[in-house]
Amino acid sequence: MKVTEHYDKAKDPLISFEIIPPKRGGSVSRVFETLDGLRKYRPPFIDVTSHAAEAYYEEMADGAVKRRIRRKRPGTIGLCAAIKHRYNVDPVPHLICKGFTKEETEDALIELNYLGIQNVLAIRGDDHGYEKPVQKDRSINEYAVDLVRQIRRMSKGVYLEELIDAQPTDFCIGVGGYPEKHIQAPNLAFDIARLKEKVDAGADYIVTQMFFDNEYFFRFVELCRDAGILVPIVPGLKILTTPRHLTMLPQTFHLTIPEALTAEIGTSPEHALDIGVEWAVKQCRELLDYGVPGLHFYVMGNPDPAIRVIDQLDVIPATSA
Repeated sequence: MKVTEHYDKAKDPLISFEIIPPKRGGSVSRVFETLDGLRKYRPPFIDVTSHAAEAYYEEMADGAVKRRIRRKRPGTIGLCAAIKHRYNVDPVPHLICKGFTKEETEDALIELNYLGIQNVLAIRGDDHGYEKPVQKDRSINEYAVDLVRQIRRMSKGVYLEELIDAQPTDFCIGVGGYPEKHIQAPNLAFDIARLKEKVDAGADYIVTQMFFDNEYFFRFVELCRDAGILVPIVPGLKILTTPRHLTMLPQTFHLTIPEALTAEIGTSPEHALDIGVEWAVKQCRELLDYGVPGLHFYVMGNPDPAIRVIDQLDVIPATSA
């Protein structure tokens, strides 16, 4: 079932999650343990991230620093197939522009279509310091809107090569939104205009980047509606669990940590997890009162903080099926 159909049919706000495939050479058993712990919340869909190759630097024994390339983290499509057929949950694989050609994207979409997977999240992807060389006979999607357009063209049976009697696909497309604006946007109005382009190109719903101050989300939704963006907007949430998050999250995701939360953890760093859970519970309750269609938790490989939050909410896990 499509993500938008789940939201349309649900009588209560839905709980969904985002996980990450195991590292290259890692076992999928840890992922299954995570999924087993989340089953009781009956998530209608689960996002699975995708990662391109990235550059990193390694200090050698003689003190020299060598630049290396870490190959992409594999497993997104395989893990999505396992989620669908092992757990009977709709997977949402992430498709990214960075590090993938249009041809690779088309191949991935064909495979997902064969597997009966109906949902994708189309994003540009982070810049990890490595630009994959593109062969002369290949092309890339520069921005997420280009990726959305490619997916929508396939829904009309239009592929990169001219094919006779090509069968159309039918994907529900999610895109990302930034309550505090994307780092490369000069201002929020500019960023929302770009988001409107993605919706006009065929995006069906929006899931936001994490945030810790609901006022950013409320303002974002209001500005989106004023701009004519009428698709569902789902808040993406991350639980702060360690004092290190106070510096790492703003640096990595370019977001703001509220002063009150910073001060509380600064006073009792040994209780950071408990403080983060309590803060997230308050956030979620306020978002539910606001009328969000669901709560989307970035659990990655550790579902325990999200479970602690959900267990304190007055939300009956529900499915639209």
